[in-house]
Amino acid sequence: MWLVSDDDTQIYMLGAMHALPRGTDWERGKVADAIATADELVMELSPDELAGAGAVFQSLAPRTAPLAMEKRLPPQALAGYRALEARGGDFGGDTLDDWAVMVLMGQRVAQSAELDSSDGVETRLTEQFKDARKPIRGLETAREQLMLFETLDPATQRTLLTRAAENSGNAVKDVGALTAAWGRGDVAALEKVINEDVDAVPAARKAIITDRNRRWTAWVHQRLEQPGTVLMAVGAGHLVGPAGVPAMLEAEGLEVRRVQ
Repeated sequence: MWLVSDDDTQIYMLGAMHALPRGTDWERGKVADAIATADELVMELSPDELAGAGAVFQSLAPRTAPLAMEKRLPPQALAGYRALEARGGDFGGDTLDDWAVMVLMGQRVAQSAELDSSDGVETRLTEQFKDARKPIRGLETAREQLMLFETLDPATQRTLLTRAAENSGNAVKDVGALTAAWGRGDVAALEKVINEDVDAVPAARKAIITDRNRRWTAWVHQRLEQPGTVLMAVGAGHLVGPAGVPAMLEAEGLEVRRVQ
């Protein structure tokens, strides 16, 4: 968690994990203080937008015409895809866009790793801020977020899907390493695990990570013009590395301090 502030505003930036193993204890120390003192919670999606995300996914995910996975994936990737599919049932991938299949694969990996969004950072924070009757806002809409994938060019979508399928055999282990790095606050390990894969697909990195970080950096600048204390919780990958929000803010002359 990082802090950027001026004379009358404090913005805590918490790197969140969207899903975690049941019973993960992370609401301690400075994080607990930030939760208690914040006037509002800002996440990638507001609770209402998150609740409607499934319907938005269903509207955007279908292909214009079905295309068999055998025609999309080379043999090794197809084998990985089928193995992952066998763990929990048919994805219905033939009827879906490449990006949508990849999203469903990621959900299956999280399930296999025994991670649950109901135990994720955003869910727990939402419960606490609702109980405290403090406002909860979002930086994006569900449609805006999913359109980042929908509007990727076909070659980039296919590359992402192929890489996900090829690496699916190690995916549960990789997710475990990511969760462990987050739990011990190991920023260098987080940066390596989170960014190493997406760095190999520059168009995806730009759309999904870098451009959003720039928009959120601009949001922080604007929010500093209003007094108060804000807890901003976004995916941990957006806060680490030279293209993370804290680094972008520092590059623009603001003092950013890691507080936990």
